[in-house]
Amino acid sequence: MVSKESRAKVRENKHRKIRNRFSGTPERPRLAVFRSNNHMYAQIIDDTQGKTLVSASTLEKEVKAEIEKTNNVDAASYLGKVIAKRALDNGIKTVVYDRGGFIYQGKVKALAEAAREAGLEF
Repeated sequence: MVSKESRAKVRENKHRKIRNRFSGTPERPRLAVFRSNNHMYAQIIDDTQGKTLVSASTLEKEVKAEIEKTNNVDAASYLGKVIAKRALDNGIKTVVYDRGGFIYQGKVKALAEAAREAGLEF
């Protein structure tokens, strides 16, 4: 019987391959995105120091108050605006987008486009 590898393992392997290609620097940190079944998380990370510079998620009270559901495209686009605003407030203008092994469509794409519209460059 042929057994398929789980979607989570496939995503983790894709993410590992993506991470081998680039990393965040102080001049151009990495915007890492993770989505679970219920929430979305975005972090801007400087990989040389191993520090998270800015973060936002749909778990936060301020973000949760503005959105109806935490796991749809509207929530993802709002989260993109929030992370871009926080990054610009901290003096971060350009980032490298790390989609975390997820396919660039739906929520992951909505977050990226909203961050671009809010002024983040990648």
